[in-house]
Amino acid sequence: MTHVQSPIFTRSSVSGGALGRIRLQADNLSPSLRRVADHVLHDADTVVHQTITELATQVGVGEATITRLCRKLDFAGFHAFKIALAADVLGREQPTMPHDGSLRSQASYLARQTAQTLDDTAQLLDPVVLEQVADRLARAPRVDLTGQGNSGLLAVYFAHRLMRLGITALVHTDPHMAAVAISTAPRGGVVIGLSSSGSTIDTVQHLKLAHSQGHYTVALTHRARSPVTRYASAVLFTSTQEDPLTDSVLGTLTSQALVLEMLYGAVLTRRPEAHTMLRVTAESVVEKKY
Repeated sequence: MTHVQSPIFTRSSVSGGALGRIRLQADNLSPSLRRVADHVLHDADTVVHQTITELATQVGVGEATITRLCRKLDFAGFHAFKIALAADVLGREQPTMPHDGSLRSQASYLARQTAQTLDDTAQLLDPVVLEQVADRLARAPRVDLTGQGNSGLLAVYFAHRLMRLGITALVHTDPHMAAVAISTAPRGGVVIGLSSSGSTIDTVQHLKLAHSQGHYTVALTHRARSPVTRYASAVLFTSTQEDPLTDSVLGTLTSQALVLEMLYGAVLTRRPEAHTMLRVTAESVVEKKY
């Protein structure tokens, strides 16, 4: 049986603001830490002005619990946590749900929510991990991408971007086809699994299969220490704003697209023939447009 070590998330690998880190680690917190985290998420404007004693009293936990949460989120202590939280609170305009029902107000609301999601995702981006993944992709004989539902759409999108650079990329949204393809992937290949929740069974199984065969595996998710990360050589994180109006679809798509575009740009600089391939592939479809 292959022993798989869970990825170790250090301060460099889980960067970003306080709220972004809380969302990222939410599923990995104990009940007492989760209670504090939920309180911060729902009342950040008040928490940023409280002392550790005031916060502990309001939530009904000990001060040691507050400190444990801060360290769990890779902050040195409560003071460092509050500095990051203050930046989150002061740096954002809090969008409110439109009540007039007009399409214009809903569009404005969605735009603000999406902009916030993109900003949170940018803060969570780890340049070191992204560069490592780009190195692997740039020299991979083949890249296999797997994802279900909305993540499958982004898998198709990124495969197209890689093919424009002359990289052989295959997309698998059918679980059985994915398993067959991964089991016959060439040595040195890269397998990317996209799962916003980090708990999509098929995607987890595909990365597990790829990992067992010694392939370099990449997970793109917004849940730290979720099942999909167990078999990932590298993890790239997104931030998704949970919201009943959008059902997180817009946030999921745009945050994943941002990370993939950053990855594309890093791969581009590592492929000397990339600009030639971009011209060749553009010419190949010139007759498809009027």
